[in-house]
Amino acid sequence: MTNSGEPIKVALLGCGTVGTEVVRLLREQADDLTARIGAPVELVGIAVRRPHKHTDVPAELLTTDAAALVAGEADVIVEVIGGIDPARGLLTSALREGKAVVTANKALLAEHGGELFAAADASGADLYFEAAVAGAIPLLRPLRESLAGDRITRVMGIVNGTTNYILSAMDATGSGYGETLEEASRLGYAEADPTADVDGFDAAAKAAILASLSFHTRVTASDVYREGIASVTASDIAAASLLGRTVKLLAICERVLGEDGTESVSVRVHPAMIPRTHQLASVNGAFNAVYVEAEAAGQLMFYGPGAGGAPTASAVLGDLVAVARNKVLGGRGPRESAYADLPVRPMGETLTAYHISLDVDDQPGVLTQVAAMFAEHGVSIAAVRQEGREGESKAASLVVVTHMAPDEALRSTVDKIAGLPIVREVAAVMRVEGEQL
Repeated sequence: MTNSGEPIKVALLGCGTVGTEVVRLLREQADDLTARIGAPVELVGIAVRRPHKHTDVPAELLTTDAAALVAGEADVIVEVIGGIDPARGLLTSALREGKAVVTANKALLAEHGGELFAAADASGADLYFEAAVAGAIPLLRPLRESLAGDRITRVMGIVNGTTNYILSAMDATGSGYGETLEEASRLGYAEADPTADVDGFDAAAKAAILASLSFHTRVTASDVYREGIASVTASDIAAASLLGRTVKLLAICERVLGEDGTESVSVRVHPAMIPRTHQLASVNGAFNAVYVEAEAAGQLMFYGPGAGGAPTASAVLGDLVAVARNKVLGGRGPRESAYADLPVRPMGETLTAYHISLDVDDQPGVLTQVAAMFAEHGVSIAAVRQEGREGESKAASLVVVTHMAPDEALRSTVDKIAGLPIVREVAAVMRVEGEQL
């Protein structure tokens, strides 16, 4: 057992929005942290690129030599730099030396989590990462520990605040994507370069982490099917509203049982229509929420602020307390659990349902021809609505909602329908989730 009188020495890599909040909380809560851990926490250094810009933290703690800080006296390395490099090398080195690591780096975990866990296992070091997904929401630890005795079957959630703010605003105001993104940028909800958020990369990294923990299988970001929200229009939002639905960018992780009895994992990120009665439909603004289904526990919902300096720092400090306690008491945190090693199911084989909006000629037999294309590909129609287009005497709008079918069959159906002479345009295609179809 470590002498409880000895301070737990912490090195911080990065001091942006989150790092600054971590420093503040370490200062303000020093006495409480000491009582909770059983030893004081001592911040021994902060690695930054431009020390002169960090006037709100003690200058004597700042250094540009992150490698030397990691190799030094610290017991715990807290990383809030983000990105793959140099974080990957720094954290791998720390873990190999037996230093505990707390990280908020979703991209690194989604791409190289296996490498980090291997280094942690080799030395017996702790690797904690609650802040990597959904900010302050206690989510990863329940998946990793609280539900370790259960069998998780599905995880579906809103894990990116920027895209949820944009889609919520489009739904509330009827505005288009472009103008809503501009407003989100002006208000600080979107980065100057919003690509990682609006194109789904951020959510895909988080989905990979969620699937890995839920299904005891290594899933990387490259395994995740990904679509962003740039193609979502005001018309899509309006069409969803007419059907009692709203549009959300969802991360969906599922345990799938094949016809031959073998299991696989489906992991995807894409915009989808969900019923307004669904628990996720009321999650608006920059908030996150994740819906978990497990065989014994049933349905669980995790909700709260998914980003921001203080909420993310809260999750970082929660992990810091855990690893520091382990240092004091001589314990170890949970190891990687990837024993199931399930294959990742291709998106084309994943069962989904589509909402398809078509501009067609207003003439007899249109629905018959369209229905024939669905039948040809083995896709069943759940609902259909046809009405004339205002101001166009020879045109009509045809909306089709399908039953669940393999995604490849649905895509092929849409491609064939687009080639029919009576179809002027496939106006919109969007998946439907959260209801039985």
